Amino acid sequence: MALTGGRETVSGKALPHDSAVKHVSGHATYVDDVREPEGTLHLAPAFARNCVHGRILSLDLDAALAVPGVLDILTAKDIPGINDCSPSMGDDPVLADEIIHFHGQVVCLVLAETREAARRAASRVSIEVEDLPAALTVDDALANNASLLPDYQFERGDPSATIKASAYQVESRFYIGGQEHFYLEGQVAMALPGEDGDMTVLSSTQHPSEVQHSVAKVLNTIEAAITVEVRRMGGAFGGKESQANQWAALAALAAHKTGRPCKLRLDRDDDMIMTGKRHDFRVDLAAGFDENGKLTATELQFASRCGYSADLSLGINDRTMFHADNCYYYPQTAIRSKRLRTNTVSNTAFRGFGGPQGMLAAERLMDTVAITLGKDPLDVRYANLYSTGRDLTPYGMVVEEHALLKDLMETLEADCAYRTRREEVAAFNGENRFLKKGLALTPVKFGISFTLTHLNQAGALVHLYRDGSVHLNHGGTEMGQGLYQKVAQIAADDMGVSLDKVKITAANTSKVPNTSPTAASSGTDLNGMAVVLACREIKGRMLAFAARHYDVVETEIHLEDNRVYFEGQDSMSVADLARAAYSGRVSLSAAGYYATPKINWERETQKGRPFFYFAYGAACAEVTVDTLTGENRVDRVDVIHDVGRSINPAIDIGQIEGGFVQGMGWLTTEELCWDKQGRFRTHAPSTYKIPTATDVPEAFHVKLYESKGNPEETVFNSKAVGEPPLMLPISVHCAINDAISSLKPGFIPRLNAPATPEAILAAVHEIRRGVGS
Repeated sequence: MALTGGRETVSGKALPHDSAVKHVSGHATYVDDVREPEGTLHLAPAFARNCVHGRILSLDLDAALAVPGVLDILTAKDIPGINDCSPSMGDDPVLADEIIHFHGQVVCLVLAETREAARRAASRVSIEVEDLPAALTVDDALANNASLLPDYQFERGDPSATIKASAYQVESRFYIGGQEHFYLEGQVAMALPGEDGDMTVLSSTQHPSEVQHSVAKVLNTIEAAITVEVRRMGGAFGGKESQANQWAALAALAAHKTGRPCKLRLDRDDDMIMTGKRHDFRVDLAAGFDENGKLTATELQFASRCGYSADLSLGINDRTMFHADNCYYYPQTAIRSKRLRTNTVSNTAFRGFGGPQGMLAAERLMDTVAITLGKDPLDVRYANLYSTGRDLTPYGMVVEEHALLKDLMETLEADCAYRTRREEVAAFNGENRFLKKGLALTPVKFGISFTLTHLNQAGALVHLYRDGSVHLNHGGTEMGQGLYQKVAQIAADDMGVSLDKVKITAANTSKVPNTSPTAASSGTDLNGMAVVLACREIKGRMLAFAARHYDVVETEIHLEDNRVYFEGQDSMSVADLARAAYSGRVSLSAAGYYATPKINWERETQKGRPFFYFAYGAACAEVTVDTLTGENRVDRVDVIHDVGRSINPAIDIGQIEGGFVQGMGWLTTEELCWDKQGRFRTHAPSTYKIPTATDVPEAFHVKLYESKGNPEETVFNSKAVGEPPLMLPISVHCAINDAISSLKPGFIPRLNAPATPEAILAAVHEIRRGVGS
């Protein structure tokens, strides 16, 4: 129960997700469930199946056009506008023209009466190419100096000289793999042509306004002619922030050409081949430190595989750098980033947006220092935490809540009996030759805000009807994370009505324009505040009217649970007041607008404040590793996470649990594989292993930190919870590393991510031979 001013409120209650019953019963409507209008055409993309990088010599469509039910096949020449669906750089063609840059790049689009006919025809498109040299890996790109974007770095002091002068030094190199989004609902769009060139697009996207922009650009029309609607997505995780543009643009192109409704739903294999992943990295780190493990200086270089086009790689790699410190103070430091071009699908946003890779490097550094000194890794982490006088990040932002971070970690340490279990793990490892246990407690500090400052804005449209019901619309999109439920609870509280009076509606660019993507964990912060401002505008008009109309003092009126209370007098229903206000010609509709305060990051000068605040968490993981097979099991996980004042504890805990398991998959089982020809091979659940119910640890304890609330003025003083939990399972990777390192104290395992059985076995064999990182 949450209380505001002594009154019970809707926010703070663990209420069900608004679509929970529909999700589990199959009644939730996704784009592919929308009833198809008569005459709907189905689309399928075609690509050169044996080309990774090449020049298109010829395109033979005869066999494909001969398939019964096929109407047409569109190529780049059929695009009336600009052949581009990139989010910013103008380097991502909707249909390849002349050059194929990666295996799976779409060359043409089949239009047919049925989806089966379209897919059959797409497989019969013959594309002759002249092969060109291809770079596939980070190491290939580094060898060729194949930069996609300029290098970038943060520097403080003279870290190289300080490391050399330090009592102890370490160097290490390791590789961090990418990750497939594996959303349950694949990429899908349906375009419905209207009169005068208008087009309505139903898209599974996190960024309706960007889809609107991309479609208008491709069709050579104004954005006002394009309406994009999103009721819900069946998962997205960043994979539908920019990557939905292409499929919506293709559906709209086909609808524009034929004047008929057109739908494009990617097959799972095509989806995985044709869409971007989490960026993979090669990380080189060096550090100097004293006998207590306290750092004197660090150098970290992140080389990332961006793919063939920029997509969102600039911001993603920047965020990797922003989080390369995680929770630790680097007195002197150089954090460098190389953004590399390869002939692979362009990598894109993924939950954490580059932050997880930076944090994994920081935790790898802590473990490396601890193993070198023979110390408990948790003690090394404590020695390097941000603290008073040591609170400035490498990019110049002050860490204001460092005391909260330490308290949160110490609380978890006590709750999970870390010290006792550390002794038990050591005893187990001493008694067992082949099975080894590992234990790790790692923290999370995640910056909340878009680092591209102008994206930190949101709008909302709220109507109060004469029956006291509220129509709620905002620019955020629902991908299963519970955003709509949270914002509905916020609106109910602010309007003083019960939750059943609030009608949640689909994001629609004709209602709320110029929206930012639902990303960067800022959905509730931005859209919730925009809704609050709209509600307060309506409520302010109503209260002013009530004060005049009923001759009462405005400050003595309050709305609660569908009633309007006049202090010391009788109450009336919100509906009665709404009807009276309507009769008095008072507007009961308002558009709210919110822009995040305080943030002002200038990338070129590296000055300002990139984040409004930080979200914190910590996790302790215990694992068992079979050193004969490389298999591992997560035995127990304990989590404590800071969400400020929770708007909905049930949804927040669900996000923490889900984020943990997804991150655990990234770090242990989800391995992306390309063959030597550059063809993506792990493009189905038969070859790509996401975590299942059996991978979730049986002992899985999640607790919300007892917060006094976000010190910044966020909606109800809550904190974001979307992305930060994904970094909690770094504790699992560190625990596996801990188990392997027990084989030979002082040797640092060369354990890459993901820590698959093969990777674990390779690290075990090397350490037994005396080879370390």
